[in-house]
Amino acid sequence: MPIYNKLVRDRIPEIIKGSGKKFSTRILENDEFIAELKNKTYEELNEYVNAKNDNDAIEELADLLEIIKTLSEYHGASLEKVEQVRTEKVEKRGTFKEKIFLIEVEDK
Repeated sequence: MPIYNKLVRDRIPEIIKGSGKKFSTRILENDEFIAELKNKTYEELNEYVNAKNDNDAIEELADLLEIIKTLSEYHGASLEKVEQVRTEKVEKRGTFKEKIFLIEVEDK
């Protein structure tokens, strides 16, 4: 039986059960949960980086957004609050739309 040892979405056990396969799970403590969410962030980001087409990229971005939503809630904020902070940063520092790549800055 393959060993996964990773955080999965809430309905995955139901889906596995529906396929007739046996499995085991456990509920994580909060500190473990955050650590595994961080691991999952790297996993999903890597899958986004390696996406071969727009559809796959959107799928992985949706996974990342779900992780961001969950982390936001854990830190006592809504996704709307994160969006508010993002908007404030846009006003102060801009976006990435102009594709500016900084080469160097004189050090005085």
